[in-house]
Amino acid sequence: MPVKLSWSALKQTRGYEYAVRFLLGGLATVFAGVVSAGCGVAIGGLFLALPAIFCASATLIESHERRAKEKSGLRGDRRGQQAAALDAAGAGLGSIGLAAFAAVFCVTVSASVIAAFAAAILAWAAVSVSAWLMRRKLRATTRHQGEAQSVRGRGRLT
Repeated sequence: MPVKLSWSALKQTRGYEYAVRFLLGGLATVFAGVVSAGCGVAIGGLFLALPAIFCASATLIESHERRAKEKSGLRGDRRGQQAAALDAAGAGLGSIGLAAFAAVFCVTVSASVIAAFAAAILAWAAVSVSAWLMRRKLRATTRHQGEAQSVRGRGRLT
């Protein structure tokens, strides 16, 4: 599935869905602040990575896909689950990039905060895109090998 920007998706999202995302993101930030105050900033920082927005996004993606299929007169449960799973895979790849961001920032922040942010953002982008491209290539290779084995199993190739 190619990555693309869809402006029409903004029209499909209802106002309350944006409010849910904003609320969950805000609550996650407040929670991280409370943990920071009680346990120190190192522990509180770990809670800033809480995927509150992902949780809201996954449920919204699932409901949008399900609704789209149901408008066509089909059951959309499976399609919604697959769309949410694909979003989760992307979030996982993005979290690898987030780890790269944290590592680069930690190493470079003593020189300059602005330079550290710039370098960390570049590292995040490079690692996230590289992880996505690698996953895409591995999926294509695995799919191609599976098709070849399927054909061999039917006795068409020797």
